[in-house]
Amino acid sequence: MYKFYINKITNDHHYEELVKVFLRREEYEIVMNFNKKDITVDDINSFLINDVDSIERDEILRELYIKLTEITGHEHLWGSMIGVRPLKPAINAFELTGDLEKAKEHLKAYYILSDKKANMLIDILEYQMNNVVAAEENTVGIYIGIPFCPSRCAYCSFTSNIAKTGEVDRYLEALIKEIEYIGRTGLKPESIYIGGGTPSVLDENQLELLVGEIKENIDLSGLKEYSFEAGRPDTVSIEKLKILKKYDIERISINPQTFSQDTLVKIGRNHSVDGIYRAYDMAKEVGFKSINSDIIAGLPDEEISDFENTVDKIIQLNPENVTVHSLAVKKGSKLEETNPNYYRNNGELVMNMLDLADKKLKENGYSPYYIYRQKHMAGALENIGYQRDKTHCIYNIRIMNERQSIIALGAGGASKIYFPSEERHERVPNVSNYEVYIARIEDMINRKKGYLGGN
Repeated sequence: MYKFYINKITNDHHYEELVKVFLRREEYEIVMNFNKKDITVDDINSFLINDVDSIERDEILRELYIKLTEITGHEHLWGSMIGVRPLKPAINAFELTGDLEKAKEHLKAYYILSDKKANMLIDILEYQMNNVVAAEENTVGIYIGIPFCPSRCAYCSFTSNIAKTGEVDRYLEALIKEIEYIGRTGLKPESIYIGGGTPSVLDENQLELLVGEIKENIDLSGLKEYSFEAGRPDTVSIEKLKILKKYDIERISINPQTFSQDTLVKIGRNHSVDGIYRAYDMAKEVGFKSINSDIIAGLPDEEISDFENTVDKIIQLNPENVTVHSLAVKKGSKLEETNPNYYRNNGELVMNMLDLADKKLKENGYSPYYIYRQKHMAGALENIGYQRDKTHCIYNIRIMNERQSIIALGAGGASKIYFPSEERHERVPNVSNYEVYIARIEDMINRKKGYLGGN
């Protein structure tokens, strides 16, 4: 077992996040808050990464990365960069240097980033600089979460629940109280994103109740974008889509994940390949300004040819946005239980899948506009959002760049209040369990009152 001694006052999960890219959990131990005398200096598998309290985290990560490459003989495309939001360091590098090319060189030197990933970040940053205006002062993004799904996917441990009518009704009653409170604050959202879970598990009456309450209570006069994650094709109906359109929702997601029927069965999705086409036909009949579709690279037993078929089929459907996900196998998921190292055994395959998708999408008029990473992703790679004809999702950009307050409503939602003069955030979370959320809805509202005011 390798031991890494890192002298910091408090534990930091970022170091383990980097080590896990290179080593299995049983192969390492991270020791913090140690005395030098505790280190066995003659143990060739023990490494003092840094013993200076004042050193910055990124510098420790860089030193740790170098040691890991020496130990394993492997490098990683993302270098020492970890975390959910890789574009933020690129933004910071540009603000430091004032030049995109200099920013790229800074990223490569500071994070030991590969040319491939540095170029990707600069391309996305350049797109945003040319096509996305800064958020207006005092505007917010609003996220509204529906923590119910028709079934649980094999790779997911999200706090979603199988939708039962009575429970959904109880949840909506509590959620509407939070929506009414936000209305009393006088906040003006730039964007609203209704996500989940699978919001389209709501029946027509529940859906109209929800979007009707949003319209009734929240000032939508400055709204630039209104998104609804229809998600699973088997939950989409023409009646639901017409309700969305009636309430001025113009951006929806229909998420096939794959066009392999065998894979859909393996991962626990209830929809069929034919159902994907039916959902698209209905959405185009109703008429939305923008449709997003998610696909996943690295699903169980899929080869590059299977993924290529999915990419080709998505391009044929011609959505405005495509989000290409690297499979993230969450702790507690069925796939993690049966194969704990699944996500680390498919890195090269998923990397090739991402390259294929990038090439084909660009050839068909799409360009990357936002990016994020998650824990336990195949190959420790990334998710990339592509758009065509400047149809980018404002909410996605704002939540990743963290330069606007995001107010999250519903179970599992975590608001981030942005203080621009101090360049900092305050995290204000709701509880994850929907039953606890219902029971403690007044507490959820009171948590926000200290930051947002209202009554």
